[in-house]
Amino acid sequence: MAAPRPYDLVLFGATGFTGRLTAEYLARSAPEGCRWALAGRDERRLAAVRTELARIDPRCAELPLLVADAADRAALRDVAASARVVVSTVGPYLRHGEPLVAACADNGTDYVDLTGEPEFVDRMYVRHHERAVATGARLVHACGFDSVPHDLGVLFTVEELLRRGGPAPRVSVEGFVRAGGTISGGTFASAMTAFSRPRAMAQAARARRAVEPRPKGRLVRTPVGRPHRSRAARAWAVPMPAIDPQVVSRSAAALDEYGPDFGYTHYAAVRRLPIALGGVAAVAALALAAQLPMLRRALGRLRKPGEGPSAEQRARSWFAVRFVARAQGGRTVLTEVSGGDPGYQETAKMLAESALCLAYDDLPPVAGQLTTAVAMGRPLIDRLVAAGISFRVLDAPPTTSPGR
Repeated sequence: MAAPRPYDLVLFGATGFTGRLTAEYLARSAPEGCRWALAGRDERRLAAVRTELARIDPRCAELPLLVADAADRAALRDVAASARVVVSTVGPYLRHGEPLVAACADNGTDYVDLTGEPEFVDRMYVRHHERAVATGARLVHACGFDSVPHDLGVLFTVEELLRRGGPAPRVSVEGFVRAGGTISGGTFASAMTAFSRPRAMAQAARARRAVEPRPKGRLVRTPVGRPHRSRAARAWAVPMPAIDPQVVSRSAAALDEYGPDFGYTHYAAVRRLPIALGGVAAVAALALAAQLPMLRRALGRLRKPGEGPSAEQRARSWFAVRFVARAQGGRTVLTEVSGGDPGYQETAKMLAESALCLAYDDLPPVAGQLTTAVAMGRPLIDRLVAAGISFRVLDAPPTTSPGR
């Protein structure tokens, strides 16, 4: 029998903006007896974070500090070997993330991160999924606002649909995202990295499709959708370029309860048409600017990694994701997942609770690269509800088509 590992959790990137918020959440919410440590490349800055955490809980003054750079594979192997679960907040993940994923896959260590970078997720599947299956590691990407509310929100909606009448031969779900808040330098850097690499992102997706098994006898679709006025969302619905539909589709491919024919479409919900059009134009402008190195560097200087919104700004931020499920035969379900500051306060909560769920909860016997719905599912929903994020069933929506 293998010797027990010294830590239940290791938080890697604890000195970054979201890393500090995650550390603060763990200081307040980790269960009695949780053995956790802070990791990063700068021992002095780690010690400063530990001092701040001790003001929340004096016991944090004794937290171990593990020094490791994101590029130091030997040090990362030691970090992974010391923990049951490693939490990574070090992005952009395409630039900094793979060595830690590889170390966790090799050591049979569970891993969670915040990435919303499709290329990174696809490349990690191709390179490390089989090794993680062999060692028993659970590699769970996108454990923040990308993509916990959407992945678990669809699971919650499908479960409610099943309770109302059992399986259906065809199910379609639409997700409508509304949010208010600001972004950090790290998030902006990740977005610009993704925008700058459309060809590489497409190549990574093709490489994954070439090796990833498809569900037998089942169809999973993620249509792009079209702009329209949605009665269910009470807003203009604009197709939203994000990793969330890909995550939902992988959950649907792995879980039989989604049915033999399942589709998910993802939208931003905007109250006023001019704002919706302005948002589309802004995203298009950023995507264009990302193709030009000089403009990309100039935009990157506007908000540097490690910078983020103030506590007052975060307190005013919020999100709500509404889901409309329609089953063949006429059944409909309307649900909503909502909470506070999506990019940081709630993201830190989602990430920390995902790690605690892997460390302590009774979960399915699965391994490899997984989604939150597949790896954790209902136990993570229950944790998030207990932590203050709302999952609720609303009144049934109108049965007419969304555009009428």
